[in-house]
Amino acid sequence: MAEYRGILTFGSEFIALKTAIDHIEAIHYKIRMFGIPLDGATNIICDNESVVMNTTHSESTLKRKHSAIAYHRSRGAIAAGYVRVAHELGENNLADILTKLLLGPRMRSLLRRLFYWNKPVD
Repeated sequence: MAEYRGILTFGSEFIALKTAIDHIEAIHYKIRMFGIPLDGATNIICDNESVVMNTTHSESTLKRKHSAIAYHRSRGAIAAGYVRVAHELGENNLADILTKLLLGPRMRSLLRRLFYWNKPVD
């Protein structure tokens, strides 16, 4: 069951990456239409190491067909220079504040990082 859960997470993370790339390209287009020049790629931070490895290494291949569209969309955006994908460890992921139920110490640790608090939070 754990392996199956990993496959589901991998597929959903790939779909989320594809959706993020679609939104980024739309925002890039709108900004360019306003006449604002854009330099460089947009950084995407992902906490799923398998997704990052599959999108950033050219020799990687997919074993599941349902992720193929998201895979090719993300690889194309990376090759075109629109986005860069990087890995972040799950325990440092600030998005967990909004997406997961966290215990007090972990929540305070992430909030400290988010707001650059130097002293401990009561």
